[in-house]
Amino acid sequence: MAAEQAGASTAQPAPRDFFSDMQPLKNDLQRQRYLSDVLMRLPLEQRLIAQQLLATVENELGLYDEAVRDFPFDNRVPFKGDLPQPGEWQADDAVEAITKLATDRHIVMINEAHHDAHTRALTLALLPRLRAEGFTHFAAEALSDSDAGLMQRGYPVVASGTEYLHEPLYGEIVRQAIKLGFVVVPYESEVGDLAEREAGQARQLYRKVFQADPKARLFVHAGYAHIDKVVGNLGGKVQPMAMLLKRLSGFDPLTIDQTRWRDIGSDVGSANYRQLIALYQPQGPVVLRRRTDGTPWSSDPAAHDLDVLLPPVGHQRRPRWLSLDGLRTSHLITTDLCAKHIPCVVEARYAEESDDAIPADRYTFLNVDSMNSLFLYPGAYHLRSWDADGRTLIQRNITVPKP
Repeated sequence: MAAEQAGASTAQPAPRDFFSDMQPLKNDLQRQRYLSDVLMRLPLEQRLIAQQLLATVENELGLYDEAVRDFPFDNRVPFKGDLPQPGEWQADDAVEAITKLATDRHIVMINEAHHDAHTRALTLALLPRLRAEGFTHFAAEALSDSDAGLMQRGYPVVASGTEYLHEPLYGEIVRQAIKLGFVVVPYESEVGDLAEREAGQARQLYRKVFQADPKARLFVHAGYAHIDKVVGNLGGKVQPMAMLLKRLSGFDPLTIDQTRWRDIGSDVGSANYRQLIALYQPQGPVVLRRRTDGTPWSSDPAAHDLDVLLPPVGHQRRPRWLSLDGLRTSHLITTDLCAKHIPCVVEARYAEESDDAIPADRYTFLNVDSMNSLFLYPGAYHLRSWDADGRTLIQRNITVPKP
């Protein structure tokens, strides 16, 4: 999947033993340590994939700032047009705008940057709104067909899909989709090259959703250019999944990009983003809408229908967006939970879920004598810390009160 995540990058292939070296590693923390160590020993032309994988596992470990810092990457074709100006365009709340645009659609697709969990918060907020609009199925790229008990269990576990799912907000998306009554659909295709993967994903979605129920309405959370309706961002003549699903189903999907206009943690290549932030000063995800006729703005209208502008990350020890608009509160944690083992991971699971459930939140301490926060909904949790060998260090039960 790494090559797909980087889209049409020009990186050279990693050393032949690079991925095989990671196979025996037992957990996310071991992968993070391995990638951190190997990165600087790789030739410059081979570092992109390692940077990408390091950022992805940092994201999964709750190190969100570090992930974006270590991979300040935008894989889309550079934007060279004129930026929308406030005299002609206004900023609308993205949840409200997308819900309205989805009213008469059978398919809505939104993308993410795999190493940046900020691009998952909007999907979580859209789930109840689209369910209320009559959407019946939710499809997530990270899920695997192997977890036959997912819907009955009601929450994802480590074996439910790829490592992407280890990141807590992704787990929360799947958990909430099930609670809301969506039919949750895995659709990954691992056969063949990139072009065949796109075609395989489209076939899976068509067969599992529209062939089974022609009246179904589908919400898809995918990576990067899978949601494009024309060739280009995947390189060459590769036809994206959304383009192929449109052809198979006969439904034109509403496609939403939120990977371009986000805080990438670097000034390099982000001048346009900074200009838009200065012009509109968003406090949450926004969609730009033309004042005269309400048309949403798209930086690449042939590929996707609208762009989401994500605000700067901001901080409250960890990124401010982790509060999910105030629905979650911060719970202070310190390295006392690590029992003198650094690095260590501290994670909170819902009290009623199993030990292999995807955590509600997690954070990884890399330095001694430090503190940070978990962001949690009100309720009861089982708190556990563990070291690089996977050994449990400290366990305790906590309750997060209502604010």
